[in-house]
Amino acid sequence: MGRVSRRAFALAALATLTTGSGGASAAPGRRSARPRMVAEMRGVWLATVANRDWPSRPGLSAADQRAELLAHLDRAADTGLNTVIFQVRPTADALWPSPYEPWSQYLTGTQGKHPGWDPLGTAVEEAHARGLELHAWFNPYRIASHTDPAKLVATHPARLHPDWVVTYGGKLFYNPGLPEVRAFVQDAILDAVEKYPVDAVHFDDYFYPYPVAGQTFDDGEAYDTYGGGFPNRAAWRRNNTDLLVRETSARIKAIRPAARFGISPFGVWRNDTTDPLGSQTRALQAYDDLYADTRTWVRKNWIDYIVPQLYWNIGFAAADYAKLLPWWAEVARGTGTQLYAGEALYKAGDPAQPAPWQDPAELSRHLTLAQDHPEVGGHVFFAAKDVAADPVGAMARVVADHYGQPARTLLRD
Repeated sequence: MGRVSRRAFALAALATLTTGSGGASAAPGRRSARPRMVAEMRGVWLATVANRDWPSRPGLSAADQRAELLAHLDRAADTGLNTVIFQVRPTADALWPSPYEPWSQYLTGTQGKHPGWDPLGTAVEEAHARGLELHAWFNPYRIASHTDPAKLVATHPARLHPDWVVTYGGKLFYNPGLPEVRAFVQDAILDAVEKYPVDAVHFDDYFYPYPVAGQTFDDGEAYDTYGGGFPNRAAWRRNNTDLLVRETSARIKAIRPAARFGISPFGVWRNDTTDPLGSQTRALQAYDDLYADTRTWVRKNWIDYIVPQLYWNIGFAAADYAKLLPWWAEVARGTGTQLYAGEALYKAGDPAQPAPWQDPAELSRHLTLAQDHPEVGGHVFFAAKDVAADPVGAMARVVADHYGQPARTLLRD
């Protein structure tokens, strides 16, 4: 009920925004006293795993970390963006004082060491001061990018509960098939939701890990215990991911009803050669390979928004942006789930990428294409470091072509 009423409010707010401030139209021949506000998502991911975007390196002083964070927020606001998706739980750790998990090593260089300040609390406060939404981004199951539990701090839950852990692809993961793991992950995430007025909780594309050739994700014991009611292991795994999504969503609404829940999955649900409902693509499939039934999440309104990572150029043979965007628009049509497009800003100007990504206008063409699909409520760019660098001016071109008017999202005044 809360979700329906909130979305009804959002639609009303959108109608108000598109007719002018407060619903009143300016008198003929007179200009409005303030710019017309556009209601759309203009977001950026701010990644902390492996110090991708922030902080620039581990071990900076608290003052330098804070200054770098504020610079990212300032740049987002100055670029005309209105949302920062801040990664606050990159590897079963925390960027806030959590009673469940240790401080992230990406802050100080030492897992569990207090950085001397509260990055998430600061990010929420300072983002709001700049008119930005702050979406707290959590990776559910990744523990470490190595296979040695002894490298984790002694009090790490993965060391206290070694039966929760699966080693796969040179990394450590929590086992999504264990109910106690799902409950713990949710508890750790919801601690932040209880403590801070975040505007949303955000998951990325990592549920079950991406396939590694020749390796098996060893969840056989959990499947033997809990998988009896399913036709096969794949169906059981998808149900485990569904449970995480549905349970997390319900618990967010119970704690902070105004907060949204969004996910940015891999951009292909299924190929149409596998399923007639799928897209005209020939790529990895979230449904089959990551056990993430992303289409169902949208169609059943289990989440408030989805940001498929459409990280391919227009005309790319295996996964054409110009085919995937309409497919996702059709999936979202008539649902209560808002659709935003995830954009690969990081590819623009990268010499390792094909020719379309050397053209500063490629991303701008994505936004132009989206204008033909009213279901697309905005775009999110990966990632913050690339907004700053912008080597071929692709972000500048987006701003010049599409962000001439200021924007706001539907939840914040």
